[in-house]
Amino acid sequence: MAQFFSVHPEQPQQRLIKQAAQIMRDGGLVAFPTDSAYALGGRTGDSPLLARIRRIRDVDERHQFTLLCRDLSEIATYARVDNTQYRLLKATTPGPYTFILEGTKELPRRVLHPKRKTIGIRIPDHPVVSALLAELGEPMLSSTLLLPDEEHPLTDAEEIRDRLEKEVDLVIEAGACRGEATTVIDLTSGVPELVREGRGSLEPFGL
Repeated sequence: MAQFFSVHPEQPQQRLIKQAAQIMRDGGLVAFPTDSAYALGGRTGDSPLLARIRRIRDVDERHQFTLLCRDLSEIATYARVDNTQYRLLKATTPGPYTFILEGTKELPRRVLHPKRKTIGIRIPDHPVVSALLAELGEPMLSSTLLLPDEEHPLTDAEEIRDRLEKEVDLVIEAGACRGEATTVIDLTSGVPELVREGRGSLEPFGL
């Protein structure tokens, strides 16, 4: 049975953030709001966690996971970023974008795309996620909470609890959440390529 935390959307209670971070450290899977839609997430290197997310999402090993980071300096540890890519990231983060980049050896191979060795990178603009990342002290592995055969991600915490109460360990509620997924931009070729159009504007990438 999933736990359910209601937190303040702008100033999340530190007591609850600490508890949520500990659930993640213990291998728990958490559903939480972001600046686009709800996401599933937990500790980056946890193999059973990956399997649980794939089962809920009904995706295979080719699914591109996303690493939620606190800031640009953290990105450089886990993804290869050249000067051009860095300027784009600096101009568009934090925000509703996910960037596909080549992963570094700091990441377990199982979280990378099996053929391309890439990882999604994102710096969310949401106080709850920022507080979670600060408390964890490390990036969080995540995936949009989009259920099989549905067009839009889940946005309501109560509905998530009802539908996934036996699949996740914690649902974090923090008021209304947008129902639009992030815009996904592939930066691996040197030229921005649109993978998925979502909430983020395409204008900064000339697309």
